[in-house]
Amino acid sequence: METAVQSRPADIAAEDHFEWQYLDLMRRVWTRGHERSDRTGVGTRSVFGATMRFDLSGDAIPLLTTKRVYWKAAAREMLWFLTGETNIRPLVEQGVHIWTDWPLDAYRKATGEVIDRDAFEARIIADAEFAERWGDLGPVYGKQWVNWPVYEPVGEGLFRQRAQGINQIAELVESLKHNPGSRRHIFEGWNVAELDRMALPPCHKTYQFFVADGKLTGLLYQRSCDLALGVPFNIFSAALITRMLAQQCDLEPGELIWNGGDVHLYLNHQHLVETQLARSPSGAPKLAITRRPDSIFDYRIEDFEVRNYAPQAHIAAPVAV
Repeated sequence: METAVQSRPADIAAEDHFEWQYLDLMRRVWTRGHERSDRTGVGTRSVFGATMRFDLSGDAIPLLTTKRVYWKAAAREMLWFLTGETNIRPLVEQGVHIWTDWPLDAYRKATGEVIDRDAFEARIIADAEFAERWGDLGPVYGKQWVNWPVYEPVGEGLFRQRAQGINQIAELVESLKHNPGSRRHIFEGWNVAELDRMALPPCHKTYQFFVADGKLTGLLYQRSCDLALGVPFNIFSAALITRMLAQQCDLEPGELIWNGGDVHLYLNHQHLVETQLARSPSGAPKLAITRRPDSIFDYRIEDFEVRNYAPQAHIAAPVAV
């Protein structure tokens, strides 16, 4: 398999900077991954099964430095998940575009209208009825996290859905506070009964937490891992919610452990891969949470402050829909 990527300098050890494990995984996938067809039709190089570990002590946060990661967009998305919202309107009102491609693609296919992203988002913001019809993603992440559906019998063979389902996040906080030794500190997005109604089934699907020595460690299992575009957001977001939970439960942050299933790079990301692998990481980004709200659901974007983050330039690449 031909590749233009360079090897990591032999005198740099993996432990010198947290980001080397990400870059090494990117190099492994691009140079040794299996070339496969995929749902999007773009094609990928993939490996199956990978792990990265990130120390969260001392306000450390796994923000990549070999390209800019727009962490505020990831934080706004996390706050949106915690509301249980499934419509893109609140995101696009904040200038967050990461979920727009899926409803935009559905709108174009359904109507045949030639419309660009900016015009579509402008209509989403301006027209509540249009947003309700075309901006909803189905029961994606936040719906499952805070309102997992529960059905109750109303007659023989008849069931109805409760107005409020299971709030997995609220139950997790209570469990961490009152039963820290439990092995059930989990929240889950993979609701098999509702996958076909989701614009995109959950990629970062299962989160589990572990308390020991007064520290909270989070583990994320991600079934599908767009290593170039998605994973940098996902590891930041998983670290962020681990930090938020630790604060709410009077614990210190421990580690974030990221486990990937199908870890892939799209074939049309060659420029990104070769550019990023030619760079070396530097710096030690920190995340300060400047306020402790009353609950996990009351954080605001202003509560997060990233310090010591001086990344190299953003690298543009297309999203496979």
